[in-house]
Amino acid sequence: MVRRIDVTGLSGVRLAAWEFGDPPKDGGPSATPGVLGGTGERPAGGVLLLHGLMGRASHWARTARRLSARYRAVALDQRGHGRSDKPAEGPYDRDAFVADAEAAVEQLGLGPVALIGHAMGALTAWQLAARRPDLVRAVVIADMRASALGERSQREWENWFRSWPLPFATLGDVRRWFGEEDPILERPSRARGEFYAEVMTERSDGWRPVFSRRQMLTARETWVHDAHWEELTQVRCPALVVRGLDGELGRAEAQEMVRVLPRGRYAEVDGAGHLVHYDQPDVWQGAVECFLHEVMPS
Repeated sequence: MVRRIDVTGLSGVRLAAWEFGDPPKDGGPSATPGVLGGTGERPAGGVLLLHGLMGRASHWARTARRLSARYRAVALDQRGHGRSDKPAEGPYDRDAFVADAEAAVEQLGLGPVALIGHAMGALTAWQLAARRPDLVRAVVIADMRASALGERSQREWENWFRSWPLPFATLGDVRRWFGEEDPILERPSRARGEFYAEVMTERSDGWRPVFSRRQMLTARETWVHDAHWEELTQVRCPALVVRGLDGELGRAEAQEMVRVLPRGRYAEVDGAGHLVHYDQPDVWQGAVECFLHEVMPS
């Protein structure tokens, strides 16, 4: 089952939230009144999944389906992404993304919620946890750095965006370029090809991204120039930092994030890079489920 629920974000931006779980049977534990047509029983808790830059809610489908057996799991297309609105002039700053996630939690009745975020979505998750501790029960931070990346990183991304051979003739070409031919790749990655194929849409001239690359660069500026260590110290709920062994978040920085977090924990996924939930989905889901089972009510 896939169900879309519209959410109104900051400045009236329309956001698409998605449930990917199987429909409840006989008013089972996933039945939620007013949402899934259940009989009144509620799941153990709410989970909101936040994708990374250029991602979309469907990237969480496998994780959400598995979690939906125990929790009400909802994935959000963030502004500028997926099926959500993409206002030409934004805003695409940190306040906007955090306000949108806050609106989703409140309008969907998920709070106190467990937030699961990848990359940019992880930053949004821990910022919301710091600002609204009453809404957040737990946080999972997947491969997101707390340190500023620096201006050079932004220039490298600008050049990378310009290197994309748009439009792609087929989705097979998308998978091949991002998974095998992209010059920044150190080794082929089928998972990476699949990840980018999911954020392309067919236009009259071929396949192009569903997002604006200019808007992505604008959104990225908020952690290129700013560090976010102070907000980690304000996350009072349990927080799990997950990194792929070959991801962008280095082990030393990840362990320092765990130390700074008042209730931080650490998990490392071997054989995974930045797209840890795509590279090793079973190991990733096992780590997340183990953490949630400890911190969410039964």
